[in-house]
Amino acid sequence: MSLDADWRADIDAVDAALIDEYQSDFPVESRPFERVAREISAETGVDVDADGVLDRVRDLRERGVFRRFGAVLNPPVIGSSTLATVRAPEDRFDEVAEVINGYRQVNHNYRRDHEWNQWFVVTAGSRERRDAILAEIEERTGCEVLALPMLTDYYIDLEFPVVNADRFARESLDETAVSATRISENARGDLTPLEGDLLLAIQDGFPLSATPYADVASEIGAPLDDVLGAVERLLADGCIKRIGCVVNHVVTGFTNNCMVVWDVPDGELDERGEAVGSLPYVTLCYHRPRRPDQEWEYNLFTMIHGREAEAVDAKIDELAADHLPVAHERLYSTETLKQTGARYEDLVADGE
Repeated sequence: MSLDADWRADIDAVDAALIDEYQSDFPVESRPFERVAREISAETGVDVDADGVLDRVRDLRERGVFRRFGAVLNPPVIGSSTLATVRAPEDRFDEVAEVINGYRQVNHNYRRDHEWNQWFVVTAGSRERRDAILAEIEERTGCEVLALPMLTDYYIDLEFPVVNADRFARESLDETAVSATRISENARGDLTPLEGDLLLAIQDGFPLSATPYADVASEIGAPLDDVLGAVERLLADGCIKRIGCVVNHVVTGFTNNCMVVWDVPDGELDERGEAVGSLPYVTLCYHRPRRPDQEWEYNLFTMIHGREAEAVDAKIDELAADHLPVAHERLYSTETLKQTGARYEDLVADGE
């Protein structure tokens, strides 16, 4: 779905608050929209009730501003996830994309301007299942797969203000909290059966109703209080990154994004990763393995999202000059081939 360039002219203070302030920290309680309505009314001076807020969220989703309402899951913590790429021949590009996108465990796939031209993410309940999918893709497409699982998370978040004239995502923010978080490829989340059922039920989003948690509780046959408690635990454990309105950054103007890969000396990786991850204009920063046997020498990945390619390039220039004076390559996203939330079939017994 696309929006007119001036779509912001049609929104008021209430819509703006929903878009910029409720991408995370959505209340975990039986009737969350009632609290949101009180908070927005107090902030904006506009008298709005829970039904009115709910109607606005539905409208913003239908217009394409929100992709969905619900939880953003954290695949590396829940199960096993990896970024991967292939060199798809141009005359078979669409055919290769169709094979890759046919896996429900593939939740993102982008064409990037590089020799390795299709970049996708595979998530699964176990490393064994993840690797089996990669092997199948390699066999079915005839294309060598370069697998680059995340090893250290310095900063990852696609939550950023959009109701503004910022040239690049998060320009209006002053700083970002970072930490070097090691990621295991064998993570399984230590989920209880209830937590596994809950994550499977909400992976496509919450129902847009006055009682979203109660609706999910009914769906999985669990008491509401148990579901609320499980959501709080999953947030605290990092299995759920955030709950709120997931903004479609493409239709909100951040149509240019560049993944930059850097060859950082291994002994400097954490220091430079944390420093770069703390920069407000960097939306993603993480460590992935070198693959010298596949002629891949880069170990630090960053992402910058912007409204104009020139603004993104200028920030990459700044990044290279001031923070990462090492060899790098810029991989611009030129086409979205698939974009969904992380998908799972089983989160408790899978791979055991």
